[in-house]
Amino acid sequence: MASGNNKCRLALEDGHVFIGQSIGAKGVAGGEVVFLTAMTGYQEALTDPSYTGQILTMTYPLIGNYGINAEDVESRSTQAQVAGFVIKELSPIVSNLRASMGLHEYLELAGVVGLSGIDTRALTRRLRIGGACNGVISTEDCSDKQLVERAAALPSMSGTNLVCRVAPREGYVWSDGFASPFAQVRRKCEGKTLNVVAIDCGMKVNILRNLVESGCNVRVVGSGAAAEEILASRPDGVFVSNGPGDPSAVTDTIECLKKLSGKVPIFGICLGHQLLTLALGGRTYKLKFGHRGVNQPVRNEATGKVEITSQNHGFAADEGSLTAVGAKITHISLNDMTVEGFSHPDKAIFSVQYHPEASAGPHDASYLFDCFRSMMETGCAPSAQDMHEAQLRLAGVHEQ
Repeated sequence: MASGNNKCRLALEDGHVFIGQSIGAKGVAGGEVVFLTAMTGYQEALTDPSYTGQILTMTYPLIGNYGINAEDVESRSTQAQVAGFVIKELSPIVSNLRASMGLHEYLELAGVVGLSGIDTRALTRRLRIGGACNGVISTEDCSDKQLVERAAALPSMSGTNLVCRVAPREGYVWSDGFASPFAQVRRKCEGKTLNVVAIDCGMKVNILRNLVESGCNVRVVGSGAAAEEILASRPDGVFVSNGPGDPSAVTDTIECLKKLSGKVPIFGICLGHQLLTLALGGRTYKLKFGHRGVNQPVRNEATGKVEITSQNHGFAADEGSLTAVGAKITHISLNDMTVEGFSHPDKAIFSVQYHPEASAGPHDASYLFDCFRSMMETGCAPSAQDMHEAQLRLAGVHEQ
């Protein structure tokens, strides 16, 4: 465990400085400071490529009590993806039968600079009021003013392409489903195996597992793959993954999706949802402080039913621009009424802003992988009502 005498600071670009103790690696790191409201799932968050370039703050006060294990990793590289990590208190005890090491040791090995012992409520309140901002986390011996100046000099998340930092340079084939006894319930998949090309913009591993469990052969390509290359493999469908940064900066993938649109069924999650919005001619914009948590309420616009979802995004799709290009809004966030899902009936395209694969989080929305399979079989994008009916069917399978 980290010594309480190791001073560490977080300096925000607005001039505020938080002082606490160092956990993990020594040094200095900068990025956009954001907060996650989940009580659990810190390992999944640390390894989620969508957090690239960000200093992640956990709002739950006690972190690290169940340690780190080999299974709850969301990056294919298995490496931590965050720029820095901030918590209120590091648990002095690790108690979990799967744990192989403690959080401090993991952060140290991963080279992640961490900060504990600060009032994370005050930091979260500042981010909610002022919006997400850049910061520098440091164990170095320098003045507060110097750290604030370094934070202010960091580039804005807006206009930044971070996908190029996490997308694979070469394609690969993924064939693993759920292996852990702690994984979500397996599907009873019937029918032929379908061929899916997944565009990896920083993909979480549990998305790949869910595609396999849905009866798909999955071939993964990088974010710079050409539409012609993808179509040449004659896939039954294309999936577009989550990832970090500003979607409008990922121009190569947007152009690829424009060429794929209307030629093959496409399903997108998180950044993939935003990229499809832009490819269809819609707009995206930056949220004040984003949605990051595993208890985010989303309403199905056809039924009024509410799902509790896992979310991690700092940008959103503009509703008016989507409806102007023929898309139908399927899901809305009940926290701020932003778009959480849409379907385009004329192009066999649908997407959601939230994470149906969860990890961490609830499995309310895992039926969306079945909707993707159905769209590949029929060539028709699911409506909000279709999605609700798929959810009921999957619930029936689980109850047997």
